[in-house]
Amino acid sequence: MAARFRHAAIIGKYQARGIHPVLEDVAHFLSEQGLDVSFDSETASGAGMTQYDIQPRAQLGTRCDLAVVVGGDGTMLGIARELARHDIPLVGINQGRLGFITDIPQDRFREALAPMLAGQYEEERRTMLDASVWRDGERIFEGLSMNDVVVSRGATASMVELRVTIGEDFVANLRADGLIVGSPTGSTAYALSAGGPILHPGIAGWVLVPIASHTLSNRPIVLPDHGEIRIEIVAGRDASANFDMQSLTSLLHGDEVRVRRSQHKVRFLHPPGWNYYATLRRKLRWYEGVV
Repeated sequence: MAARFRHAAIIGKYQARGIHPVLEDVAHFLSEQGLDVSFDSETASGAGMTQYDIQPRAQLGTRCDLAVVVGGDGTMLGIARELARHDIPLVGINQGRLGFITDIPQDRFREALAPMLAGQYEEERRTMLDASVWRDGERIFEGLSMNDVVVSRGATASMVELRVTIGEDFVANLRADGLIVGSPTGSTAYALSAGGPILHPGIAGWVLVPIASHTLSNRPIVLPDHGEIRIEIVAGRDASANFDMQSLTSLLHGDEVRVRRSQHKVRFLHPPGWNYYATLRRKLRWYEGVV
């Protein structure tokens, strides 16, 4: 039996319509279970939550031993990047559409959370990506991603040409709309839409997926995650790099995006009996077989 939790942080998609009563219900339930409750300051301000303790997001990792995220996968991605270095477990209550990593239905959070707070849950750890942008031998930008790092052309520009190197090995020069470096978690995000494979989160690997490649033989590839991937901008205008689609930097010819496995991992807690294949069946509508 795992240790009982004492102090829960609540982070919510405060822009969502009708979020206030949901957050109140979750906070009240956690308090009834004997936990101290804190809201991050962005959620509290945006949703008008004033009756509970409020903490800056940067302080949650040092004060709380559990984070409950109410929203969609985008909300979870944002807080996961901030709390991963503190090794705080995250529980997701889904208020979005897909919910690959926010997997507890909003209307059933009480029956799902009760045994979890008592120490009955399935735990998994997900790898993350460290990425940086280098110009003339100097690092000018860095970011942490849970899903993917995407190098792409501008909205009105033609395709880009990219030189890809892994470790000391040259891989290819490719002309495309862009290139996705995805983690196993990110393999069911943008990489999947671009034709990439699904990676089980237990696999120590990345997916490298071209976006609308000029050459049809440039196919997605699965790579081990212990090397560094380097992507140099050879040609093309208005190229950019983004990290989980939430941070963006503009690129010039000769700039290099470097991606490697982060030393941090994200801890997810799931209800007892959870498994990854059931998530795929529900979210991707694989209705054949036992559901």
